[in-house]
Amino acid sequence: MIDDQVAQLRREYEALGLSERDMAADPVSQFRIWFDGVLEAGLEEPNAFILATADARAVPSARAVLMKGIDEAGLVFYTNLASRKSEELRANPTAAATFVWIPLHRQVRFEGVVAMVDGEEADRYFEARPRGAQIAAHASNQSQVVGSREELDEAFRELDAKFTGVRVPRPRAWGGWRLQPHQVEFWQGQPNRFHDRVRYVKDGTAWRTERLAP
Repeated sequence: MIDDQVAQLRREYEALGLSERDMAADPVSQFRIWFDGVLEAGLEEPNAFILATADARAVPSARAVLMKGIDEAGLVFYTNLASRKSEELRANPTAAATFVWIPLHRQVRFEGVVAMVDGEEADRYFEARPRGAQIAAHASNQSQVVGSREELDEAFRELDAKFTGVRVPRPRAWGGWRLQPHQVEFWQGQPNRFHDRVRYVKDGTAWRTERLAP
């Protein structure tokens, strides 16, 4: 059940709709406004999004990941650099990211190019992770076939013992990616499925907005 606070926010957002003249000058600023609303609503995993990639043959794949930062340079997430998603991003350095906040009837879609986060930035984020998550990053060769869950658990226990009492370093095969958007679409649900859609498109160093049919 959607609680009263979330339901009220959804009704307010639908009543306001989306007007190009009332939106921020750039998509990151507008995203932050919407994200504040998601936090206010108390939705679970508000920073979760679907990341879509494609390999060198243009075969697509998608999965849920967590946003760990966003600024004018782009949207940041972290992963194993030997994972399927990382291999595809190296082979075809473009991606799409979709945030869906169903209780609020809102969606944001990013499309753009990707670049790896530099080592210093990745180190800072890794040091801020819980110790268990740091150990897990060492123990898992993400996306690779393993014999059993027990095999994974044993690798975790061995590494937990190895790093007892010492700082856990960032694995060489673990880092971040930054999605640098060239277009961002904001979608607001409306009655009769006659939804509001406003897209930001990069035009040189500036952004322009355009309305899309629902």
